[in-house]
Amino acid sequence: VPAHDQRDFEFASKYGIEIKPVIKPIDDNGLFDGETIDSPILDLGQMINSGPLTGTSADDAINTTINWLESNGKGQRAVNYRLHDWLISRQRYWGTPIPMVYCDQCGMQPVNEDQLPVLLPDEIEWKPTGESPLKYHPTWKNVDCPKCGDNAIRETDTMDTFMCSSWYQYRYLSPEYHDGPWDSNEFDYWMPVDTYTGGIEHATMHLIYFRYFTKVLRDLGMVNYDEPVVSLRNQGVILGEDSEKMSKSRGNVISPDHLVESYGADAVRAYLMFFARWEQGAPWSSTGIEGISRWLHRVWRLVLEFVEHKNKDDISISEVSEKALRDLTRKIHKTIQDVSNDMDKFQFNTVISSLMELTNTLNKAYTNSLSSNSEFMHGLETLLLLMAPIVPHISEELWLKLGNSYSVHNQSWPVVDREAVIEEEIVLVIQVNGKVRDRLLVDANINADTAKSLAIKCDNVQKYLQGKDPKQIIYIPGRLVNVVL
Repeated sequence: VPAHDQRDFEFASKYGIEIKPVIKPIDDNGLFDGETIDSPILDLGQMINSGPLTGTSADDAINTTINWLESNGKGQRAVNYRLHDWLISRQRYWGTPIPMVYCDQCGMQPVNEDQLPVLLPDEIEWKPTGESPLKYHPTWKNVDCPKCGDNAIRETDTMDTFMCSSWYQYRYLSPEYHDGPWDSNEFDYWMPVDTYTGGIEHATMHLIYFRYFTKVLRDLGMVNYDEPVVSLRNQGVILGEDSEKMSKSRGNVISPDHLVESYGADAVRAYLMFFARWEQGAPWSSTGIEGISRWLHRVWRLVLEFVEHKNKDDISISEVSEKALRDLTRKIHKTIQDVSNDMDKFQFNTVISSLMELTNTLNKAYTNSLSSNSEFMHGLETLLLLMAPIVPHISEELWLKLGNSYSVHNQSWPVVDREAVIEEEIVLVIQVNGKVRDRLLVDANINADTAKSLAIKCDNVQKYLQGKDPKQIIYIPGRLVNVVL
């Protein structure tokens, strides 16, 4: 061991302990180096001085050794996470009291179980001492020793707040429950957490403690699963416009208050969800929010104009093209489908893109005399329902202006009609030797023979054929035709 660990090597060198290497490292040329040992060998290489393992790679030797230990019942494969000690004491009032007391006769003693939990005093005097204010409380800290009954002093440090946040999700289920840590009925209904979102900076602290507590509770038989959440997602970091992390020292901090004052909370909220992939983040752009603001203004104007004129134009359904209605219905349900799928994936930027497309479709439908048809009203309501999680205030107000009852946030999520989203026409890409030469709008149910025939007749294909027959025509249904010369 001394040959392959820095601290053990230093210890063995100091006290003259034999240092015998068992791994011969690989040099820069990919060759096994010599056996000189003037510093610890920390890299993997080829096993030496290792009995039956000599000559094998270190990786193979590790697996061979673990397999032998497992097969002979002498050990079990495990992952070492290299966890460090956790110092949980804090010099402050707010926190879980540490249930220990100090007695001159008995030393440090735990509080008796029937006196748990130890509660903080309500009245506290705050002094700028740099120490816990509990230390200066006149009565709370003075107790009897649980062992000898003599005078003792409570521990005045409190626990790290991570101690509470490591299992808060369980207590939040039933905060008024007093017959245990949580109500088992509520626990069975809600747990484990479906989705947990947070910053990557918690990966080496809170999330480790969070998981650790659940595994301890599992071992105690209090929970019946291994992990506290089903899905963990980390959001990206919003950088300053200079692509650096925002900080006061750099002077690149963007104030949300100023943006809310200028554009409104909904616009700021929507832009934060739109300008980058949620899990990646990106540099902030002060001009980008203008586009979101314009979109919300378009939605606002569309709804208000519809409300103002819907009773003035009496256009019957017969005066509206059936195809135009089918196209509108298809777009509405395609948007429901796309937004629902992307919401589940936390792809909020594409959610908003889909909503912008539906807004454009509804604007065109309004100018094409479709607004008096019930499907247009359905489209507006669907748009607002899908917008509600992103821009809750505007969606609520426009929902009411359409004559609906309060509140848009109490409505069911729109349900997609699977038949309505089936395309009647598709764009077929036409290639010659793998390069795109044309695109054709064709029936969605087009068969292979028809697709190939249409491709051959294209002018942009004929000029490459020059009267010759193609060697091969490849058809990929619903996507493309490739003419091979």
